[in-house]
Amino acid sequence: MTYSDALTRALGVIRRTIPRMGTDRPAIGRDDLTYERCHDSHWVDGFWSGQLWLAYAETQDAVFLKAARAQRPYFIERLDRPQSHDHDLGFLYSLSLVADYKLTGDEDACRGALRAAESLAARYNDRGRFIRAWNSWSDNDHNEGRIIIDCMENLGLLFWAAQQTGRSCYRDIALAHAQTTIETIVRADGSTYHSFVFDPDTGARLRGETVQGYAGESCWSRGQSWGIHGFALAYRYTGEGRFRETAVRLAEYALARLPDDGVPYWDYRLPDDAPHYRDSSAGAIMAAGLFLLADVVDDAAQADRYRAAARAMLDGLLAGYTTFDHPHAEGLLVQGASHVAEGYADNMLPYGDYFLIEALLRAQGRTAFFW
Repeated sequence: MTYSDALTRALGVIRRTIPRMGTDRPAIGRDDLTYERCHDSHWVDGFWSGQLWLAYAETQDAVFLKAARAQRPYFIERLDRPQSHDHDLGFLYSLSLVADYKLTGDEDACRGALRAAESLAARYNDRGRFIRAWNSWSDNDHNEGRIIIDCMENLGLLFWAAQQTGRSCYRDIALAHAQTTIETIVRADGSTYHSFVFDPDTGARLRGETVQGYAGESCWSRGQSWGIHGFALAYRYTGEGRFRETAVRLAEYALARLPDDGVPYWDYRLPDDAPHYRDSSAGAIMAAGLFLLADVVDDAAQADRYRAAARAMLDGLLAGYTTFDHPHAEGLLVQGASHVAEGYADNMLPYGDYFLIEALLRAQGRTAFFW
């Protein structure tokens, strides 16, 4: 299957799912390959919009534009519910309102996206120089001082807002958080913690740990993929070599630990007796990140190697993990590991679907995205 054929088939799944999804958004896949729908404050809300906007950008088909615009009222309304905001405002609004503005020039979308950037910037802790990840769920969850590797992807909203407004504060916060992530979450060998905890009052650095990986000192593969893609994006916005060098370190660590088909297990440091679930979403994110990284490294041989590795990951995904032969599937990839410890180990995931589309487009030379 060529990448062009795969993209056509993937867009066909999205097209047929539009009337079923309506104004809802996919959350996590069921065994019958339909999707549970998101609640009204879900972190994955933006990935369906992102797929719709990518489909519209590629085809200029009004069906995709209409479906993407049907999602807008939800994202505008959510801006007025700050209790629903956390660091995932980038995932939410880069793939919805920023995408809308970039593709259509709509000023209402721009104003909404800038409101989201302001809310994200307000989570910055200047003592620890980090953006707080999650809100508090209990009295002892330590979330007041927690960051997670995922937030590297959310920084694009701040970099975009800085460019859009000329206000350097957005860029300064993104730069500070990215540097803090290098110093705390990224280990010397190029592996990563999922999370790092600070004292929120003093900014003192306390410990690295995991929530969704196998163990505190393991290496959660989707987090590693977020880091590769996110640090490459930070380099693209800033031209600062420290971010590209970090993306390279993370990529090299992961590439040395992939199974034969190129699709990662859910953690890179699993003991033999642990469940060895694959995570197709980690593979899709990493493939997109490797294509991006190949575009920003200076050495041609290194770029070729990253593109070849990204194509190998895509080939593995297309050979064994797609839903294309299932006429009622509402998503694109099976065997996504959302949160193994909570029992979510073999599901379609909307972020896996989104990044499959992004990776397929990058494989065909597209470079304009919404981050």
